[in-house]
Amino acid sequence: MVKKKGEGSIGVSKEISSVKVKKKKMTGREREELLIENFVGLQKAMTNLSIRFENLSGQIVKLLQVFEESAKSLVGGKHEDDNEMLKKIDSLLDQNKTIAQGLVLMESKLRKRHEPEVGAIGAFKPRPLPRS
Repeated sequence: MVKKKGEGSIGVSKEISSVKVKKKKMTGREREELLIENFVGLQKAMTNLSIRFENLSGQIVKLLQVFEESAKSLVGGKHEDDNEMLKKIDSLLDQNKTIAQGLVLMESKLRKRHEPEVGAIGAFKPRPLPRS
């Protein structure tokens, strides 16, 4: 879209007046005081950071101790809870074997009941279809 001159413009031009701001020059004493304030602030920040790093390192040491203790307890052997759970699982396995054997016996009896006898098949002769 191309605008022609005069379309969509207000026609008011703005003049920007240049304002000169005079900066006050700092004296040597003022610079020194500003630098001292900045250095003091920097020292406070560094001290605070140092304290936080000390706290963080202490917390990391505690976390490592927890990991070491948990690793030792895992390596140490089985717990009583684990033994109880293993006994329950063994009991369930035995029950599962018993149920499976019962199902196999039931299935074999049902197959024998529904199997036609070999001699009975030869006794029946097919009838011829009626003619229409």
